[in-house]
Amino acid sequence: MMKKLTLGTLALSLFLAGACQNTNEKNEEAEKLGENAIGIHDEIMPQISVFSKHEILIDSLLENLSVLKSMDPDLDTADTREKLHTLKTNLESATDKMMVWMKEYAMDSTDVDYQKTEVKRISELKTEFEQVKYEAESLLAPFKK
Repeated sequence: MMKKLTLGTLALSLFLAGACQNTNEKNEEAEKLGENAIGIHDEIMPQISVFSKHEILIDSLLENLSVLKSMDPDLDTADTREKLHTLKTNLESATDKMMVWMKEYAMDSTDVDYQKTEVKRISELKTEFEQVKYEAESLLAPFKK
């Protein structure tokens, strides 16, 4: 009876030790994924202030299209207005998505699948930020002379 109890206790101890190690590994993986998500966030977050400046420039350009037309008679004001409105919408959308992500993100979550999903989500947002940044730089370059 003593041997069975000892072997049972040993087996239970080994099982629990393995379970704890597995939990620690998952916690470490979740922590690394969380750090990755925050790293991506930190990389793109400074763009929000740049996007805000672009929005101010767009508002100014939209208010002064007639002046721009007088300076450049070939300027298609209808097309320019549409492109500027679209760009402003895209800038606002990217910024809003970042704010939502920051509000919803649970950095201290130890759920590996959750952290993987959030890394994917913030990575997709980074791609969107890069696209909007390129769009803004391309469209606004002629007006920054």
